[in-house]
Amino acid sequence: MLRWLIATLHLLALPLGLGAVWARNRALRGALSADGLRRVFVADNLWGVAAVLWIGTGLLRAFGGLEKGAGYYLHDPVFYAKMGLLAVILLLEIRPMTTLIRWRIALGRGASIDTSPALALARISEIQAGLVVLIVFAATALARGLFL
Repeated sequence: MLRWLIATLHLLALPLGLGAVWARNRALRGALSADGLRRVFVADNLWGVAAVLWIGTGLLRAFGGLEKGAGYYLHDPVFYAKMGLLAVILLLEIRPMTTLIRWRIALGRGASIDTSPALALARISEIQAGLVVLIVFAATALARGLFL
């Protein structure tokens, strides 16, 4: 039962994360009024929830004895490709994460924010969405024992 629940949560994180990062992209391209910023922050929060679900459940599945076992994953080059894609997503997230944290702090203090990085952050979100799709290709190859 636990194996099924963790696998389900892992898979449900996919539409949540892909939808959230795409919504963040769209919100960052829109008017950044109070409502626009609220949309950016909600999408960003959902992207964060998806990341926690993906990483947490992924670690449990790969190394918690719930799936094929660490030996299976650690000896498959597709697993490393998948983890490499995840690492790129996480590295790309540094700028949006730090910028949006600064925006939240400034708004909380009642200060104005410089939204000029919004277009660059939107582009990063687009790239991350594409990388998520590539992770799906790697995950399905990994599950079927295919080598890319």
